[in-house]
Amino acid sequence: MTEIVLCDATAPEQVQEHLARALAGSGPAVLVRDPRASRLVAANEETITQAPDGTALLIQTSGTSGQPKTVALSAAALQASAHAAHERLGGPGQWLLALPLTYIAGVSVLVRSQYSGTDPVFMPVGPFDARAFLDAIEQMTGQRRYTALVPVQLARVLDEIDEHPERVETARSLSAILIGGQALESDLRERAEQAGLNIVATYGSSETAGGCVYDGIPLPGVTIEIDSGTGEILIAASQLATEYVGNPERTADVFLNRNGRRWYRTGDAGSFVDGTLTVLGRLDRVITSGGLKIDLDAVEAVVTGIQGCYSAVVVHIPDSEWGLRPAVVIPGDPDAGEISATVYDAIVAKLGRVAAPKVVCFIPEVPRLSSGKPDMVALSEYASAQK
Repeated sequence: MTEIVLCDATAPEQVQEHLARALAGSGPAVLVRDPRASRLVAANEETITQAPDGTALLIQTSGTSGQPKTVALSAAALQASAHAAHERLGGPGQWLLALPLTYIAGVSVLVRSQYSGTDPVFMPVGPFDARAFLDAIEQMTGQRRYTALVPVQLARVLDEIDEHPERVETARSLSAILIGGQALESDLRERAEQAGLNIVATYGSSETAGGCVYDGIPLPGVTIEIDSGTGEILIAASQLATEYVGNPERTADVFLNRNGRRWYRTGDAGSFVDGTLTVLGRLDRVITSGGLKIDLDAVEAVVTGIQGCYSAVVVHIPDSEWGLRPAVVIPGDPDAGEISATVYDAIVAKLGRVAAPKVVCFIPEVPRLSSGKPDMVALSEYASAQK
């Protein structure tokens, strides 16, 4: 077994130092914790002290609402991911860290910097600030410059550019801006591209050492298949995680040996046509209501196509008669009565009365996890309280 060193997510230099040793095989595996998690550990929270042999990095994740899990990644997997990313982007470059180091997308910035032999630029610790982000870009010296953001960060950067148009050239100096963590809305992408930014939408997870599909095209060495029975996206690649630490049952369920290769079951539904992957949503976003299946992603697609509802989120809430029902949560303060009726009628017209929401409610701002993803648990609780 491999020893583990706990690193503070608010100390990127410390993480970088330990990660360099782990990637070189001369140091313990790195587990990054945020300050709150570190305090819990100090208060005798049970934590992992050892990792499988060959582990360089541990990522603790639960997605938006799933069970906590600890993903073990080897140096070889991280190296494969970094090399494939740089090959697709056009070559190694300098990276700007703008994401939390508790997430694979954040640590990947340090991994890519290590393997490309460049020094990353760190943003100030704390909540994301678009002005500070643009200031940090101006500190970059590399010929090729990269960063990774989640959609909500990109939107804030574009808002800052709208207020200060003279700073658009700073953002344009980035060779590529990777966008991941959740689906990139088409209107946000269009807005960024109109500003002259090179946006690359990524798909991947901790289990794939970060993004392994860029703009729908698998990175070099990544193979995609769609399970004919379930429609689930399956991935085979050198950058797959080793296991879920301490959870052999989950490891056996998610990582498969098939046709002489190791595959990762993503839990996402998708299609793969002419070499391009389209992610259709989570398989576990299908609920049973009154004995009938409802795809919450399909409901959300209808809602977000309505003017004024582009950032709406669909969740499920308990229902005494049907078991579960969809609920629509819309950020902002529109004409509630008119929008509610429009949303209800549009869902029924497209998907039938079975998919009609139990409630259409409004919230000042969508609560989000530190990864930028909507906090589905908080949204469900909020919607339930509006019944």
